[in-house]
Amino acid sequence: MDGSQTAGRAPHLRGGVHTLTVTDASPGTMVRVVDADGRDVVTLVADRAGNAHLAFVPEHHTVLDEPTSIIDALASGDTLAAGEYRVFDDSAAPPADLGAVHVLAVDDVPDPSLYDQELAEGYGYLTVRDGVQLSVMVRFPDPGLFGPAPYPTVIEYSGYSPSDPDEPQPSTLLANLMGFAVVGVNMRGSGCSGGVFDVFSPAQAADGYDVVETVARQPWVLHGRPGMVGLSYPGISQLYVAATRPPHLAAIAPMSVIDDLWRQQWPGGVYNSGFTRAWLAMRDQQTAAGGQSWDLRRIESGDTVAEQNQRVRSQNFDFEQFGRSIENFRPMLEARRASALVDRIEVPVYLTGAWQDEQTGSRFALMLDSFTASPHVRFNLFNGHHPDGYSPMVVTRWFEFLSFHVAHRVQAVHEMIRAFAPLQFAEVFGFSTELEADRFSHHGDDVDAALAEYMAEPPVRILFENGAGHEVPGATAHRFEVEVESFPPPGVIPRRWWFDADGALAEEPPALAGADAYLDDPDAGELAYSMELLSDLNRFTLPQVPISWTRFDDAHRVAFQTEPLDEPLVVSGSGHVDLWLAPGTEDTAVQVSLTEIRPDGMEQRVQSGWHRPVHRVEDPQHSDELRVDYTFTAADRAPLTPGTWIRCRVPFAPVTHLFRAGSRLRVAVSTHGRDHPFWCFDNP
Repeated sequence: MDGSQTAGRAPHLRGGVHTLTVTDASPGTMVRVVDADGRDVVTLVADRAGNAHLAFVPEHHTVLDEPTSIIDALASGDTLAAGEYRVFDDSAAPPADLGAVHVLAVDDVPDPSLYDQELAEGYGYLTVRDGVQLSVMVRFPDPGLFGPAPYPTVIEYSGYSPSDPDEPQPSTLLANLMGFAVVGVNMRGSGCSGGVFDVFSPAQAADGYDVVETVARQPWVLHGRPGMVGLSYPGISQLYVAATRPPHLAAIAPMSVIDDLWRQQWPGGVYNSGFTRAWLAMRDQQTAAGGQSWDLRRIESGDTVAEQNQRVRSQNFDFEQFGRSIENFRPMLEARRASALVDRIEVPVYLTGAWQDEQTGSRFALMLDSFTASPHVRFNLFNGHHPDGYSPMVVTRWFEFLSFHVAHRVQAVHEMIRAFAPLQFAEVFGFSTELEADRFSHHGDDVDAALAEYMAEPPVRILFENGAGHEVPGATAHRFEVEVESFPPPGVIPRRWWFDADGALAEEPPALAGADAYLDDPDAGELAYSMELLSDLNRFTLPQVPISWTRFDDAHRVAFQTEPLDEPLVVSGSGHVDLWLAPGTEDTAVQVSLTEIRPDGMEQRVQSGWHRPVHRVEDPQHSDELRVDYTFTAADRAPLTPGTWIRCRVPFAPVTHLFRAGSRLRVAVSTHGRDHPFWCFDNP
């Protein structure tokens, strides 16, 4: 919409969840927002489309008229508080009162009548509490295999393309094949949905609540209680939605998730200029008007709702710049920290994750003990890649969980699906295998008995040596597994080794004091070892993933290794390097890498960790004898003094790994870089 289309119209005000949006203003209109106490909060300038949007407010009243000023406000300000506001047009003389706006909080649930919307099979729209319309695609399973409605139903909710009518997402395809109806919903500001896009915002969480409650009222939803599914983005979104406690949500099944967006962007306090930067830049690109191509096709084919919804896209943030600008963790980010919210989730949870996830990493495991309000959790944990939640080794456990907690029946994979599965696995995962057998079929249709047996099993399943459990090397199949009551497993014994002379990793403290030195290599931050595959993420489902892993030379690292192990050793959980460091500069970044040196000399990466020692204070709520996290706040940050020794604990990301007898453990200390498939670092 250009300025000529807005001229002469009265601006339209909309209060959302911690947001305020102005549309239909004349371009350049000075929109001043005043709080209930009469204080000026901020002045916005309507853009060329006549739009202005407020989600973050600066510390002091200012005019947000350029992208740089908006980024500054995001970096130093706070979330727009819920409450009453008044809006004025300062372009007029005297200023014109445009009206009052009520800004909602996440818990401001609307009248239940909002949810009496009819959704039919196929494409459509759903209205949430602030009047924004979200694009929706409803897909029923094959009635020839599963009969007529009602169907057990799940929701896939993200900023990708879950409502694209032509290309269903992987979770949608799988759930349909297993007999579930699926409702694909695009978040506000993405696809053909209205509103302004904002990554993992309170507004998106509240929208998810409204989506669940609307879907639950559809006559074709079995039991009137849908679940949620999805891997990565649609997996992470489930955590935020479930934390709002929709009354009719049955269960969630998030896979390959993160625990905190800021720590994902700033691992150890250093900006992730690899995958996370690229992912956010792609969100910026795809949430632009027509940015996903299928939304543009709908508009060109006459979808006037989609066209109207996209007119406010001019106010979408540049989240790549946003992430880069917030160099220290700030209190306002706590509401977007998934690990701080999951203790509010009151429905069953199925979660999978890989220790070496090339996209999201393994910090997810730090919050597994926080699902304290959930009546039933099932965690499937393994070495491997980001997409492995869909793999043959765990996909039937996903269906098993959904069968019990959403469909309320004993899992039974249709024979036609079983016959079809090996061909699909060969196409997607590069090897042919059959689906795991139905584990509770001996109960027949006795759901209560089957569910009782299921819930009596240990909730944590740890798979070992994925990639070595099939005749095809690298195939997503594990060699063995253990089931335990929690993660880290009960009874884990802290084990300590000491850095010693001549590169030894010793069982006892060294007899003499000493030190080793290495040179910083800031340019190594750019050297991820699979960046060329970032444009083809599907390669990570295949048995062989080409990598180019290069070690630091001896001048740029120090490394210590044990003697060959006399017996096998399993490490499981969190760990750290307790490091005394005399830096050569006022700022540096430290990477620790744990590898296994096999008897044949092969070195295998097990896990890495990162820390920027200018962040001085550990977070007492998230640190213990083995686990380490930092506050990363500006107040707890101080420059280093070159040549002065400091002590810091550098955490390893969570991991489980079997070191076999005859192997050695090696720990290397270096600058950030070289040691991750996709993560790059803007080293100091």
